Formats: sequence, C-alpha cells, structure tokens
Amino acid sequence: MTRLIVAGAGAIGRRHLHHIVEHPDLTLAAIVDPSHEARALADAPGFETLQDVDIEADGIVIATPTQDHEASFAEAVRRGWGALIEKPIAHSLEAADRMVELSRTSGVPILTGHHRRFHPRVRQLQNLIATRIGQPVIANVIWAVKKPEGYFDVPWRAGADGAPVRMNVSHEIDLLQFLFGEVTGVVGLGANPVRGAKRVESGGVVMSFASGLVATIAFADTTPTPWGFEHGSGENPNIATTGQTSLRVAGTQGGVEFPSLRTWEGSADWGQAPTPHDHPTEDGVPLVLQLEHFARVLAGREAPINDGASGQRTLDLTLQVEASTLPGA
Repeated sequence: MTRLIVAGAGAIGRRHLHHIVEHPDLTLAAIVDPSHEARALADAPGFETLQDVDIEADGIVIATPTQDHEASFAEAVRRGWGALIEKPIAHSLEAADRMVELSRTSGVPILTGHHRRFHPRVRQLQNLIATRIGQPVIANVIWAVKKPEGYFDVPWRAGADGAPVRMNVSHEIDLLQFLFGEVTGVVGLGANPVRGAKRVESGGVVMSFASGLVATIAFADTTPTPWGFEHGSGENPNIATTGQTSLRVAGTQGGVEFPSLRTWEGSADWGQAPTPHDHPTEDGVPLVLQLEHFARVLAGREAPINDGASGQRTLDLTLQVEASTLPGA
C-alpha cells in the first residue's frame, strides 16, 4: 500500500481523492485543506495545514493554489514525501528552478501533473507517429470549449489568472513537447471579443521544434464546439464526451488523427487518395495511471515520466505564450 496525502480539495484535488480511495493499492493517508467541508470528503484524517499533519505517509499530491506550490513542496521535502504537483509546477520560473534544485539536492522526487502523458491513446499515438507516418512535419491542435459563466464566479478566475493559456492550453503545449521533443520557438496571439474581461479568451499559438516540425494550437473558452482533448478522449468526467478529433499530425508518408488513432497512408502525392487505417487501443483513466506511476517512483522502481524539469520547461513556454497573448500585447 502506498500512503498518499492530498493537499487541496478543489476540482482536481477531489478527483485525486476519489481515485486514491477507489484504488486497491493506494491509501488516502490524509486530506489537507482549510475547509472543514473539504476535509470531510473522505474517511481519512483531516488537517488545516501541512504543518499540522502528524501521520506517516509515502508521498503527497499537491493540488493547492499555484502560489502555494513552492512552500508546500519545501514542507514535503522536510518530511521526506515525494510530491506530485498539479500544473503549473509553480507561479514563476524562478520558483520552479528552486523546486527542481531542491528535489535534486534532497533526493525527494517531484512530478508535475501533466497527466495526458499517461493516456493510453497518447502512448499509442507516439507509436503511430514513430512507425506509420514518416517524418512528422506539421501538427494542429484545436481546443474550443465554452466554460459556464459560474466558472468565473471564483474571484481569482475573474481576472487574468482565469485565462485559458495557463489553465488549459498549457496541457496542449506539454503534450506537443512530449510528442515532438525540444521546442526552439513559440509565439502567440490572443483576443477577448466575447466577454471583454481583462484576460485573453481565444487565440492561437505557433511552436517550432528542433526536428523542423511546426505545430499550431487554436484555442477558445467561449465556443461550445465538440473539439478538444477532453471532449474527444472523455478523460474528464466534468466535460461532455464527443469523440471528435482534436489533434492531427502530418508526416512525409501520411497522417494520424487523435483520439481516433486513425492513420491515413499509402498516397505517393496529391494525385492519390490516402487509405484510412484504424488502430484500436485499450483505454484507461490517465489520472489513475499517473497515480500508479507516482507510487512506483516513490518505491524506486521507475524514474518520473513527468519530472519537475519537464514541468519547468512547459511553464517557461506557457509564460511566453501568455505574455504574447495578453489583450493589447
């Protein structure tokens, strides 16, 4: 049994709580949250702060507000708890650097919660990109949803911190980095034509990679389309499932769609129609698979797939996009 503490019982923290409680090899050691209601969500000891925790544990899931991540990880290191920290890893690059260095010097592992890396369809997508479509040259992502108005009733979401770049598009940036490697350049454009709040609500991102591939991301949180990773894959129970394509990758010998994992192959040039091929794969819950990986990291059986350094790189790219997509930038 791997004993895990969950700090922060907001939307994502509650999903972690549920998966830990339901998992046969994981134990919820404690819930840490200032809210009494949140601490009563599961049958486990509850504490208002990490400093109050007086039980033994193997690791901690930190799902508190981003500004708290650095201090929480420092306390986890003091206790010897490896940490899975929800994205973004920190509120600034400087804080992320300090956290990664603290993990290195202490030997206490730090993982960043970019859970899409663990989706079985993403792993199969990696395989298809490597074996079926030749050299990847372009990729296109669309993430277009309509957030309910109540989403912005939370005070910190009402302003720039509630914009979709750091909250949502960071997942797209991380996924592309995971699939295609080193990023050599990134730029974004953004606007706020619908709600008119002081935050970007739609825009586009262009990323270049050391391999020569160029990827684009089109995003908006003001449009009720069926296109987006969560809509397509069904990985988030709070977002309706449509099964529609959210990512296309084109290579020198064909292309592949996600999440259907349909490849288009066999065409020599534009005078021939490529043939579709479907590639079934088993599904799974990426948050659960990430927790299982975390347990193996804590036991010393695996190295982190989503370590702190990768979280720092994604944060760096996300902040660059955020700066260039601010209204008026």
